[in-house]
Amino acid sequence: MSKRDEESQPMPHALMGYDRAITMFSPDGRLLQVEYAKKTVKQGSTAIGMVCQDGILLVADKRIVDKLVIPESVEKIFQIDDHIAATASGILSDARVLIERAQVKAQQHKVTYDTPVDTISVVKDICALKQICTQSGGYRPFGVSVILAGIDTDGPKLFETDPTGIFFQFRATVIGEGEQEIEEILNNEYSEKLTIEEGLRLSLDALNKVLDKNFNVDRVDAAYITSADRKFVKVKKDKLEKALREVKRK
Repeated sequence: MSKRDEESQPMPHALMGYDRAITMFSPDGRLLQVEYAKKTVKQGSTAIGMVCQDGILLVADKRIVDKLVIPESVEKIFQIDDHIAATASGILSDARVLIERAQVKAQQHKVTYDTPVDTISVVKDICALKQICTQSGGYRPFGVSVILAGIDTDGPKLFETDPTGIFFQFRATVIGEGEQEIEEILNNEYSEKLTIEEGLRLSLDALNKVLDKNFNVDRVDAAYITSADRKFVKVKKDKLEKALREVKRK
């Protein structure tokens, strides 16, 4: 067979490079670049969110592996507004762009309407940008999932967004490293009757079981918003140390 004849033969699907462009569907209807982005999220550091009896809680692993890094300088949980917080897993530089967009959205809503923005409005704005990047040539998908937690006028809300631009509302959720193991723990031990303090201990216990000997309090970033105050509060290190001691005494 001549070289020209070889070039005219149909190339096997596996070799046709359907993952080279975000706008190209594979023969079985998949956007491979988006699926790769989801795998990036699973390799990211763990983030947990849960709705509690008295508010909403976010706990995240900062995954500090370099002893020379100052732990307090690493931020994994972000304030969007007084009543909204977010955390992420995956490529955190991608997350920063989305977080800053969400902060601007919240500020613009406050200036325009003189009322706090609803959590779902911020979620939809972030997901709209994520979705555009799954169908536009020259872009790549955001390689990050974001958990957004807020206390609206009708109560606490917790949402998870993924690289496709889709979102779901949860009572409790986890993204990143150890997702399956921690999700199983949440399924067995989570209850909406948990207080924020109890939820913090449950989250630390789950991280401790998954990360094992690599886990310490310097790796933890945690924040909560109470239903009563609707104010973003970072959990201080001494409180984290106390909660972790209680977990390890179990």
